[in-house]
Amino acid sequence: MCGVADADRPALFIALEPRQLELRQVALAGERDLPELELPWLEGYEKSRPVRVGNAAHEQFQLDVYGEVIDSMHVARKVGLEANDEAWRLQEGLVDVVCSSWTHPDDGIWEVRGDREHFTHSKLMAWVAVDRSIKAVERFGAPGEVAPWKELRETIRAEICSRGFDAKRNTFVQYYGSSDLDASLLLMPLVGFLPPDDPRMVGTVETIQRELMHDGLLMRYSSERGVDGLPAGEGAFLACTFWLVDNLALAHRLDEANELFERLLALRNDVGLLAEQYDPIAKRQLGNFPQAFTHVALVNSAHNLSLGDGPAKDRAKH
Repeated sequence: MCGVADADRPALFIALEPRQLELRQVALAGERDLPELELPWLEGYEKSRPVRVGNAAHEQFQLDVYGEVIDSMHVARKVGLEANDEAWRLQEGLVDVVCSSWTHPDDGIWEVRGDREHFTHSKLMAWVAVDRSIKAVERFGAPGEVAPWKELRETIRAEICSRGFDAKRNTFVQYYGSSDLDASLLLMPLVGFLPPDDPRMVGTVETIQRELMHDGLLMRYSSERGVDGLPAGEGAFLACTFWLVDNLALAHRLDEANELFERLLALRNDVGLLAEQYDPIAKRQLGNFPQAFTHVALVNSAHNLSLGDGPAKDRAKH
């Protein structure tokens, strides 16, 4: 475990550094040559230059993805999907990558074009990867020795609470050493890292509401800071606002949660679809459309508000 190769386990994921992992990206149609090019002779939709072909994200290291995949496998076990030895070997390989690379800076959930940082959300999802793997053994009978994982889980938790938290502002921060905020921090109670009534989490939610909320919707971070390497300015990020709905629901602030949820629903187009972002000034949807990320968040929030024990509470309980 944790980077130790084994003859019975897939070598594909063992002892790989983040830069090596990037070489294994493949496009939907099977392409392996995935350069990003700018086409300066095209003005783009409503002059939204630069026009790009390809996607530079294929060169990035995104640590959080491992936690998302492993958490999905955990949910599959919880709902009773049949156990699969190949899936477990894959998970062991994935968690080995986390063990060997969680201390590296990465490009984060937002695929930033700026410098790699030690993003707090990325470390959070590394914790999720390890935590869910421990539970696969202890709760669902997967084979393995969890002692090294338990030690690592506590190491990651301690580092997040130490380096990812600004005690003066009583809030978690976007990345280690920063004072900036990031709406992805709202996922902390939703994945069970901290309870919603933890003073640090209460402070984080309040600070995010105060500093990232504009015209009743949530920005994912302050684009003026330049962490993403892009010009300042973008719309409110709708999935993030749904995460705030979930946090309000967990905190039993149901009137606020329902009001915000209804505001989000009112932004849908005539067939009920939402984009990635919304411009509250121009009153129009922006970015990728329709955006699955947004709709998954919508469905989760709907369950959280209507069932009383929806995905937020369930996921937080592991």
